[in-house]
Amino acid sequence: MRELSLVFRHPDFYILNKPAGAPMHANDHEAGIVTQLAEQLNETLFPVHRLDTPTSGALLVARSSASAAALSELFARRAIRKTYLAIAAGKPNKKQGLIKGDMANARRGNWRLLHTQENPAVTRFFSYSLKPSYRYYVLHPETGKTHQLRVALKSIGAPICGDTRYGGEAADYLHLHAWQLQFDYAGESFSIKAPLPSYGLFSELPNPLQTDPTDE
Repeated sequence: MRELSLVFRHPDFYILNKPAGAPMHANDHEAGIVTQLAEQLNETLFPVHRLDTPTSGALLVARSSASAAALSELFARRAIRKTYLAIAAGKPNKKQGLIKGDMANARRGNWRLLHTQENPAVTRFFSYSLKPSYRYYVLHPETGKTHQLRVALKSIGAPICGDTRYGGEAADYLHLHAWQLQFDYAGESFSIKAPLPSYGLFSELPNPLQTDPTDE
């Protein structure tokens, strides 16, 4: 059982700093992350959204079925602004902009970005120099498709470090972190960040980070 760390406590929800490698659903080795947290806190919890197993960062977990419904509705209406950080090697085709397109299944569980726009994945991004041959990316997914951010960065020639599935440089961890959630709930505004990982290239990020102008 992992020792899990909460970023924020509220009567209706928690925000967990999900460790990289922790699964959303039970596998042969361990229980799902929400089940683990429920056992650690000795209370019933309800998942509201998901993060890929190798992705770390802010995971919103409801403390009742009613708050789960309300928070899930915010995600459905795209009323929760999500900010991720990623690190990639190489030079991208563009340093900031919008990546938009339908996604389709490829071989062996991979996904690919299409030119069609029927039900597109939408990601806004900004990138900044980290050190020679590496950049870090501030990502705002406006939709929530499977592997959306990983495929988006691959599409601009900058697959994420550790994401060998999509052609990224080999590393012990996927360098993708769910950094911030911003939303209004029950008459209050929340802007909550998950602490950055200390491993790999994340340890070389500047403090303070450069971010997109809307965060200033």
